[in-house]
Amino acid sequence: MAEEGPSSPGGGSGSHENGGGNRSPRSPSSNVLGLDEDLFLPIANIHRMIKKGKVLPPDAKIAKDAKQTYLECVSVFISFITSEASDKCRKDKRQTLNGDDLIWAMNRLGFQDYVNPLNAYLKKYRQVTQVMFF
Repeated sequence: MAEEGPSSPGGGSGSHENGGGNRSPRSPSSNVLGLDEDLFLPIANIHRMIKKGKVLPPDAKIAKDAKQTYLECVSVFISFITSEASDKCRKDKRQTLNGDDLIWAMNRLGFQDYVNPLNAYLKKYRQVTQVMFF
């Protein structure tokens, strides 16, 4: 059985422990923001998103510390938006956070440039999933 590190409270992370390095390293210096690393996306997914973003040249390499920085930034951003949307749900006495809540939070927090594209995506997503279930 794998040993539990100090950053995995409440039990080991099972298959993540021997997943070939898909998660961020569990060293103290890798998490300078003090975030719960169990909530991070797998580092391989972050790398794939960076490469598919077509901002970097196809032959560009990404340093490990840059991937870790992306990982932490994405995690903070998701937490920031989710926290605001969750506060709205609590005020509205609802327990289920939905896409509209996230878009509302992004607008409220100053990410207005993303609201229209996200509304369009959410509308299309709802159309596609509605067809799938009928």
